[in-house]
Amino acid sequence: MPIWIFRICTLVAFPFVTYTYLGHDWNSFWAGLLCGAIVVAGEVLFKRMRLIKIMIGCTGVLLGLALYTLIGYGMQNFFGGADASLWAKYNQQILLAFLAFGLLAALFKSRDLEGLSYKGHHLKIADVSALVDGRIIDLCEINFLSGVIVLPVFVTDELNRMAHSKDKLEQAKGRRGLDVATRLQEIKEIEVRFTSKTPKAPTLPEQVVKLARSLDAEVVTLDFTINKLAALKKVTALNIADLATALKPVVLPGEGMSLFVMKDGREKEQGIGYLDDGTMVVVDDGRKHIGKRIEVSVVSIYQTSSGRMIFAKVK
Repeated sequence: MPIWIFRICTLVAFPFVTYTYLGHDWNSFWAGLLCGAIVVAGEVLFKRMRLIKIMIGCTGVLLGLALYTLIGYGMQNFFGGADASLWAKYNQQILLAFLAFGLLAALFKSRDLEGLSYKGHHLKIADVSALVDGRIIDLCEINFLSGVIVLPVFVTDELNRMAHSKDKLEQAKGRRGLDVATRLQEIKEIEVRFTSKTPKAPTLPEQVVKLARSLDAEVVTLDFTINKLAALKKVTALNIADLATALKPVVLPGEGMSLFVMKDGREKEQGIGYLDDGTMVVVDDGRKHIGKRIEVSVVSIYQTSSGRMIFAKVK
């Protein structure tokens, strides 16, 4: 509410001041109203724009001014005749052109500049595997991942390439990854930024790790290669698969549980069942109980690189 009071007061005060002190005519009134409208429009524009955008725009204007000054100095001291007179004749128009050029060039390239200006562990770079997996959305919605999710353009380009692949499985993965990237931007709990900064590297995993290292950021991934590269480069990798494994319920040898035996195992008389979290349970003498829910007792737990396996026996 106070901001609307400010805007109304501005639109009323400017015409009143100009009409009272600059001349009692309609020209002064309309000039004041125009100035008030410009102030209100500037306030709305600056409120919607991020500070980094404003800073980048100001930098572009300064660069345009510096370029104009440099060329003007050269025209005055090293050139003469028609060129110098033409420069002097259209001096103001050329200045405005250079300022506009610097401003537009800076804003058009602001994505690159923003990627360089933001650094720190609050940045989370999502790679192809994390976007294809999709669980990153759930982590963002429950505020488990904080900070800014960074989507590199070379990652989205790879997803786009996969989405247009002739391989049906790869095509489905690419489309899912692009859909997840779109849904991430709709989540209010977290901010999503794009960066077109592309490090030079022979493979996509190396590009992701190099980008994370240059921005002092963390990588959200499920890719085993990126996990190992990040460890070598001293980059923090947040592996969603490792998180899922760590959050699985603790099962101790000797503990009993209820299990539905779904199919037979590799060895003779073995049965296979699964816990709610997807952990596979191998039951000795469980083949004859296929299709039934039985009580089993945990014998041992075997941890592998792909997950956890539980060996049990029928009570």
